[in-house]
Amino acid sequence: MNLLLGFCVFMTCVYMPFDMFWKPVAVDQEVWFGVLLEGWAAKLTEPFHWAIYAAGTYGFWKMKSWMWPWAAVYSLQVAIGMFVWSLMRGSLLAGGVAFTVFMIPTIALYRARESF
Repeated sequence: MNLLLGFCVFMTCVYMPFDMFWKPVAVDQEVWFGVLLEGWAAKLTEPFHWAIYAAGTYGFWKMKSWMWPWAAVYSLQVAIGMFVWSLMRGSLLAGGVAFTVFMIPTIALYRARESF
């Protein structure tokens, strides 16, 4: 969970402000459920990613009870998104590997109910 907290802090405080305010719309990209959004579609969905990372930062920092099961649900969404992303690029094997790797923290977060 400490690694996930660190990731959320980085995304909230460093990457998302850069993405929102300095990255040009023409090169902006966001991925939702394995589907790549570009340009204005990406730029308009960035605040949602920022809010998710900010909630994750706060939730992991304070070990809020509402983080269970939402951290696991978001992690599952990432695992599914990685699978879909790979499938859309023609690689079932890479999708299966990515899904399996991302299921490790998903299962760990789901089983960590008492920690929250």
